[in-house]
Amino acid sequence: MNPQRFVPPAIEPLTVSEVKAHLRIDRSDEDSYLSSLITVARQAAETRMERTLIQSTWKLTLDRFPDAILLSMPPIVSVQSVSYTNSAGVSVVLSASDYVVDAISEPGWVVPAQGKSFPQALGINAVTVTYVAGYGSLASDVPAPIRHWLLLAIGEMYDGNRSVSAERPRVPQDFADGLLDPYRFFGV
Repeated sequence: MNPQRFVPPAIEPLTVSEVKAHLRIDRSDEDSYLSSLITVARQAAETRMERTLIQSTWKLTLDRFPDAILLSMPPIVSVQSVSYTNSAGVSVVLSASDYVVDAISEPGWVVPAQGKSFPQALGINAVTVTYVAGYGSLASDVPAPIRHWLLLAIGEMYDGNRSVSAERPRVPQDFADGLLDPYRFFGV
């Protein structure tokens, strides 16, 4: 299952001022449009790379506990909670001592603590893992090549005719997309 973003990032990886400097724009009449392009470019990069840029909270729901829970959209910062619905239909939050979080590996994992096992969970979406992922809480925490890809993508979207320019992009697509290659996560 794919996680859903539960709490969006507090900031974007670029500011409108940075985008305006990149595009050489002096006026402010399109600031809200540029702001929306920043969000669209971030979401596109996150989708392409299957990773989270700015720290945000994700929620993963499962019908049962697997042997190990895969946490996609790395880098994983922390697990806030692991809960499940028991046989009585009651929601129970596992103690953090009942599981181990591997936030180093990509993807991250949640596994039972040594000598323990996950309990029986019953029902659709019976297991919920809430976790935080992202490079950091500051725009500067996002690697520079990704930020440059965002600028190039925004420039392409901002182009005067406001249309896709697949035939003659201003920046060769293999170069621009190549900026993301070292950061791409290819699912397990």
